[in-house]
Amino acid sequence: MSVKNEDLPQSITTMPALIYSGPSKSLQLARRPVPRLVRDSDVLVRVVATGICGTDRGIVMGTFPAVDGVILGHEAVGIVEEVGKSVSSLQTGDRVVINPTYACGECRQCRRDAAAYCSGKEGREVGVDCDGAMAGFILLPETSILRIPDEMSFRRATQIEPLACVLNNLSAIAPRHGDRIFVFGAGPIGTLCAYVLATRGFHVHIVEKDERRADIARDALDALTPSHVAVSIAPPNGERPDVIIDSVGWLLEEALGLIGEGGTVLIMGEREGVEARVPLRPLVTRGVRIVGAGPYSPQDFELAAQLAQDLPLERFITDEAPLERFVDAFGMLAAGPESTGGYRALKVLLVSDERSLS
Repeated sequence: MSVKNEDLPQSITTMPALIYSGPSKSLQLARRPVPRLVRDSDVLVRVVATGICGTDRGIVMGTFPAVDGVILGHEAVGIVEEVGKSVSSLQTGDRVVINPTYACGECRQCRRDAAAYCSGKEGREVGVDCDGAMAGFILLPETSILRIPDEMSFRRATQIEPLACVLNNLSAIAPRHGDRIFVFGAGPIGTLCAYVLATRGFHVHIVEKDERRADIARDALDALTPSHVAVSIAPPNGERPDVIIDSVGWLLEEALGLIGEGGTVLIMGEREGVEARVPLRPLVTRGVRIVGAGPYSPQDFELAAQLAQDLPLERFITDEAPLERFVDAFGMLAAGPESTGGYRALKVLLVSDERSLS
């Protein structure tokens, strides 16, 4: 039988939810019914906080596709409210992080150890084509939810999902010690890439053309890796880099003009409709690789959760706002009607349950 909070049906039947309206690319805070368990493997999570991802920003700005009427958000943490009768790894009251990248475990891709490309993903991308976590509650299968240690703060745990993205991409390029590494873009992912590389002993240079954003990233990184990461608004002079990480998503041509012989260009940022002209002969004669790492695997997510226990990832969170202040929150990231001031934050959390976060 399922284990549940018996007070929930009587006391809470609806919840706030941040809804994406496709044609107008607008957001609306509305009331939605609290999801109910349907399958024996279902888990209902009371959302505590959700990070605003570049994907969320892209959806609002019209550069990333999403289903009309979907609840946004996928970098989420919360508390288990109710579990289905077949759920064995979780129980009511557990503190958890959500893995929004679905893997069925049964299709050909999953069976060939390529679960990142699971054939059953369509309609299951949390916050994109199925309801996400910028709400009071979220319903997901047990396999999409991971318990976090009691000593790990919810703030830190919100950064496990971005860390999984970074680990997957860095694994795909496998930089070598001694490589000269540039990161294009000082957003949350670019900055986190630089930080993870710095923890591994690499020296990294972030190139960010927006001076305010460069300053925000510099402030965050100086407290963590003062001697391993530099930030500037233009590429430094000198030897060509061996690795360029394009966390922006539209700078491939610029990266190819800068990369050194035998170098690697990693494309991380996803931009719908962006194209690049690539001269093929130099790729061959100069031995240049262009890498797209794809989505992370369940193993990447679990590794990120383990590594997060020793990494102060919460320091990348510069701002928090309650769910009802979503306009201000997205405005800090230069998205939506309050974005006239440009970027004013690195990572912003939307808080659904302030009492549990504190």
